[in-house]
Amino acid sequence: MAEMACRACGQRAGVVVLDLDEQPASDYFPRWEDPGPDPLYPLQMWLCSSCGLAQLVADPTVPDEPRGAEPAALIAQAADAVSQVAAAGFLPAGARVAEYGSPHGGSWLGNLAARGLALAADGEPADVVLDCFGLMHSAHQASALAGRVARVAPGGVLLLQYHSLAAIVRFGQWNALRHGHYAYYSTAALTNMLASHGFRPRAAWQFPLYGGTVLLAAERAEAAGADVGRAHPADGIQALLAAEASAGVGDPVALRRMQDSVQARASALHDWLVSERSAGRSVLGYGAASRAVSLLRYARADRSILPAVVDASPAKHGRRMPGTDIPVVSPDELAARRPDGVLLLLSDLLAEVRASFPEVERAGGKWVDADTIGAATAHG
Repeated sequence: MAEMACRACGQRAGVVVLDLDEQPASDYFPRWEDPGPDPLYPLQMWLCSSCGLAQLVADPTVPDEPRGAEPAALIAQAADAVSQVAAAGFLPAGARVAEYGSPHGGSWLGNLAARGLALAADGEPADVVLDCFGLMHSAHQASALAGRVARVAPGGVLLLQYHSLAAIVRFGQWNALRHGHYAYYSTAALTNMLASHGFRPRAAWQFPLYGGTVLLAAERAEAAGADVGRAHPADGIQALLAAEASAGVGDPVALRRMQDSVQARASALHDWLVSERSAGRSVLGYGAASRAVSLLRYARADRSILPAVVDASPAKHGRRMPGTDIPVVSPDELAARRPDGVLLLLSDLLAEVRASFPEVERAGGKWVDADTIGAATAHG
């Protein structure tokens, strides 16, 4: 590996804490008729010893992801977050808002407009600058954050939502590491990044999405201590920082434990799929998400043990999972094939898919969360 420079602070002291060997680009879903083999690229996570940012080492891939369907859980969480942020006084009616969205889709602008906020013009300063899972997609973390804080009008607030590194560590979510996702934030690391731009946290909210996400409100340091009629959450932020520290977000040894769970979890999934086939039970997957790519590859899954993965996004139909021969098919296949089991590759979708596809359970099938298969072994 060439000498690494931190994407946030530029320092070169750090260590690789997770190595998934070579993986296909997780956002490239080849057409079904493309026989492959798909190109493979190194996939590693590096922890900066200076600012504490966990980050992707290198990404030689070219983004090419078919747009996915926005999960109901993400929509509901956005509405909940807007309500809580408004209750804390950060969303005054008439405020101007600028949104930096995720390439995976989703927007808060409708919820914000309903509360009387107006969209700022391109490049115009905004009272509320929102980034929901967008910042992690920038290879140049320092300049990307600089662009966002520069948009914040005097007295304004920057809202950053991110999948918590603490959740990734606690639940062994090693397959959250993927090409195109350049940073994996702890609140401490993000606080350090913000400080370099003269900002500091003012409030934080936690949500169960993806096993644990955080929404951080930050203001210019000279304004953050002022009492402007908002709840002062310093104790809450300190508690969040303490909880994340106990999870080991800054400890290379703690992060390296994820490496131990890679093969254990993948082998358990492979053995379960083989066992289901041997017992004569049919299984389909659900959720052609980027996080499923490395999991299925490590599990040595192919069409013989997982004949197809169902996905709600029409853009993915007629394609296959990267690095495998497993086709991606439409939800109509759930009724047509009447599987004995549906392997859910995204835990957050469980309530949504059970409500949307009752025919699975009516026909005697069951939903099986992939995250629970081998979990005890992986964390043991």
